[in-house]
Amino acid sequence: MSDIAFPLILIGPTGAGKTTVGRLLANRLGVPFFDLDEEIESRCGADIPWIFDVEGESGFRDREARVLSDLVGQGDVVVSTGAGVILRQENRELLAKHINRVIWLQVDLKTQFDRLKNDKNRPLLQVADPKAKLRAMAIEREPLYQSCASIQVQTRKTNPSIVVHQIMEQLHGEER
Repeated sequence: MSDIAFPLILIGPTGAGKTTVGRLLANRLGVPFFDLDEEIESRCGADIPWIFDVEGESGFRDREARVLSDLVGQGDVVVSTGAGVILRQENRELLAKHINRVIWLQVDLKTQFDRLKNDKNRPLLQVADPKAKLRAMAIEREPLYQSCASIQVQTRKTNPSIVVHQIMEQLHGEER
């Protein structure tokens, strides 16, 4: 697959399937996969909710920016990001440098809510009305996702292998 430029970076809302799709995509391409949140946890020795509790969202976003820059600099890799990675200007600037390799996984609100309604590991969704929070986050973030990505794939209830196939088609289409 030497005709594909790296790194490939998956962005999108929480519950879009970035980690699942990213692992499959990296496997298909024979390159390492990194989940940004998992990498932050590994380097910090603590889980994301703990980091949010102790350092706040700002502290977490500082860590996220440093780790993203490091992972993207590793070359032939697939990186799945956290949903809020696009909130920081420095991250958007970094993504813009790789825009032809940034893949926005989209998901509708119903599917997103169904995937996340029982997930207690998402600090920003531990609110009285998580569906309203997801809607508000989408309104704020969708324009940012759109500005950072050249490839868009709707995940809905689609099998992740099909999503990978759609990404591959678009990656190859960019070369023509």
